[in-house]
Amino acid sequence: MFFLDVAKGWLAALLPLAVGGRLGLAGSSAAELAVMVAGGLAAILGHIFSPWMRFRGGRGVATSLGFFLAIAPLPTLVALGFWIALVGASRRVSVGSIGAAFVYPLLVLGLMRGHPHRSALAAVSALVALLVIVRHKANIARLLAGTEPPIVGRKAGGAR
Repeated sequence: MFFLDVAKGWLAALLPLAVGGRLGLAGSSAAELAVMVAGGLAAILGHIFSPWMRFRGGRGVATSLGFFLAIAPLPTLVALGFWIALVGASRRVSVGSIGAAFVYPLLVLGLMRGHPHRSALAAVSALVALLVIVRHKANIARLLAGTEPPIVGRKAGGAR
């Protein structure tokens, strides 16, 4: 499912350009970027608030990954590395997801200097990051309580 969700976000951002006759990764014009952002945000919101799941879908992390790979690959790959490091250190996917979402807008600002749409991309990334973090509310509560389960190994709060 992970790769399908990533593909969903990536295709949602790029498909409108392909239909319009241009396929690019960064959206050179403001209009192209707006179309890519609209498609990507629709995919993320459709994943999170899926009508097929009574508007209780996923957290939007993988779909956001695909979307941002399409519009801002460098900061997205750095954030993915950060996610991998956090998951490796904590053994909790939620820690990686929350941490990567938190730093992502800063990565966009820092790594996209000189990009003509840097501010707009930072604003969109901050909005999506906030949405992802809010969707992790239950995970945050479990992390604070010490009951968030790891992906493998010992149980949360237990001895080794």
